[in-house]
Amino acid sequence: MKIALLGIGLMGRPMALRVLAAGWPLTVWNRSPDKAHALREAGATVAAHAAEAVADADLVLTMLTHGGVVRELLQDGGVLAAIRPGALFVDMSSIQPAEAREHAAWLAARGVGALDAPVSGGTLGAEAGTLAIMAGGSSADFERALPVFAALGRATHVGPTGTGQLAKLANQMIVGITIGAVAEALILAERGGADPARVRLALQGGFADSRILEVHGQRMVQRDFAKRAAMTVQLKDLRNALATAAGDGTELPITTLFAQLYAEAIAHGHAEADHAGLWLELAARNGLR
Repeated sequence: MKIALLGIGLMGRPMALRVLAAGWPLTVWNRSPDKAHALREAGATVAAHAAEAVADADLVLTMLTHGGVVRELLQDGGVLAAIRPGALFVDMSSIQPAEAREHAAWLAARGVGALDAPVSGGTLGAEAGTLAIMAGGSSADFERALPVFAALGRATHVGPTGTGQLAKLANQMIVGITIGAVAEALILAERGGADPARVRLALQGGFADSRILEVHGQRMVQRDFAKRAAMTVQLKDLRNALATAAGDGTELPITTLFAQLYAEAIAHGHAEADHAGLWLELAARNGLR
């Protein structure tokens, strides 16, 4: 099975390496060519254009920044015209469910299968092949993609087209809000005279324990906000959740608040920080460095 991967960013690059390590023939494309060329030594074929990358592919993976970029590549980038009937298009980007359904309809008209299959686990999960993959689409298309998913992590078929993106929005709501809860708790502890590192250890194993406390809490304690998952991407996902909720009249007051907090953190100069960098915004409000 020939695979194409569009988008060689923080997530796309380690995913490409996992696909190559599993022995699949891989063609890659990226808007910034240098990132794609770095994979040539690992055995990937580098395409000059996205349409060229997908022309001979049996399965196309995308890991792009937002739904507008996916739309642009499908339409203006010529991917929709170039992908052959019978192929499978697996969009692992985080986009709106409505966008995923629209793109799948376009692909179906060309005789191409489609899955929306966003992921959770960040760059660490992409490198280790332990991503949580949430797939929406037909059962048959999910079964076709399973061998490739196995190289990337653990895949779950959550329902029809668009539901993979709904699951990812749920994931991002929990992640973004929990990062804020951990940040506020550690700030409260530090301002009150407790050692936040010790507080974090004390909470582990209790009901407050979580992967966010473990990983992002450690980043806050160490003041390590080097970008693994971008603050801007976190805000984009929260806004996608709010836009989706508005479409069916669902109220999300907590998500609304946290979207505002992430937006303010970005406005105050933290756009290039890891999403755990919400601590920086909350700490500044409380006089912590």
